[in-house]
Amino acid sequence: MWLFGFSTKHPRNMWIIGAISLVILVITALRRYFMHLDHKKTSDDGDHRCSTAVQVTGRVVEQEAVVTKWCPGVIRTYALEELKMATRDFRIRIGVGATSFVYLADLGDGRFGAVKRVMEDRGGSKKIFLDEVSVLLRISHPNLARLMGFCLEKGEQLLLLEYVPNKTLFDRIHTYHGQSSGILSWSSRLSIALDIARALDYLHSRADPTIIHRDVKSSNILLVDDDHAKLADFGLCKLGYDRPDSETSTTPSTSPTSIKGSFGYIDINYLNTGLATPKIDVYSYGVLLLELITGLKSIQGSVTLAEWTEEWRKSDDVEVWANLLDPKLNGNANLEQLSVLIHVANFSLLENSEGRPEMGEIVDRIRSCMEPQPNPHLLSV
Repeated sequence: MWLFGFSTKHPRNMWIIGAISLVILVITALRRYFMHLDHKKTSDDGDHRCSTAVQVTGRVVEQEAVVTKWCPGVIRTYALEELKMATRDFRIRIGVGATSFVYLADLGDGRFGAVKRVMEDRGGSKKIFLDEVSVLLRISHPNLARLMGFCLEKGEQLLLLEYVPNKTLFDRIHTYHGQSSGILSWSSRLSIALDIARALDYLHSRADPTIIHRDVKSSNILLVDDDHAKLADFGLCKLGYDRPDSETSTTPSTSPTSIKGSFGYIDINYLNTGLATPKIDVYSYGVLLLELITGLKSIQGSVTLAEWTEEWRKSDDVEVWANLLDPKLNGNANLEQLSVLIHVANFSLLENSEGRPEMGEIVDRIRSCMEPQPNPHLLSV
């Protein structure tokens, strides 16, 4: 007998079938989950309600979610031939991941999508693929790249994701083509920082169970436009750091997980202990802030950006902080806002992970500093 393309005669395939069944059960549980979502903290622009449907192997589950100016639509399984036709047989590559290639898909109704093709010869596996599907089915937030459908057929492992046309933050600030459309302004950098902080706050404190991204970096941030961004690529996510309902904190499992992440963004404490907690995303976010402030890549020669900037960012002199500012901005940055971002980055990069702030605190700090000030001070460099 064949099920989802796997023969049940082979015992090694039984766990795959079981995992797919688990995904379907998770979808059923989503109804209760989405009914309790609260996105009041994710946007100041007002929320509205919309109904969505998840269709998997012919079954439709209605869900109601509170979202911000956005309805996720229908998530369903796709036949391999459908996605091959939409991508013109995987012709137009628009991205490369650690274990995947991403292709542009024309859905034929005026919409476009991005097909992530997980490749076993690049280190991908069915377990990683199913884990990512499971994560994407659990989440719904305007600052997270959303899942539209998936396909597991004839050895192919495909995710159909929403298409975000303006490429990544890395492309925008670190490549010639990205900078040719103009320098990313200071206000845009703050807005992007806030969007990603909101996304991580959702994953850490609203998703159930807590989701740790483990690969927060500029190349995994998709730009809707210069002022709005979405966090993408959940292939390295970890589930299971259960956040208690009480005010007391819990200790994560003492069993080290395999280290996942990207050099330059990865938490030193995580490297030493192998213990994954939400604070490893906070560390990576601190590096991202330095990237937005300086316009520099996460690696500078043989050292990380966090190490390279340490002497300047730990100074108490505002003029020293000004020296960290991306020279392409020509001093067009708000001094008080720069001060806030430097402080947030410093606390996020603390070696002792317990001393790092929660992402919700970071959201509040950045949002507050973006509120209109009576006499904003501009740097003059």
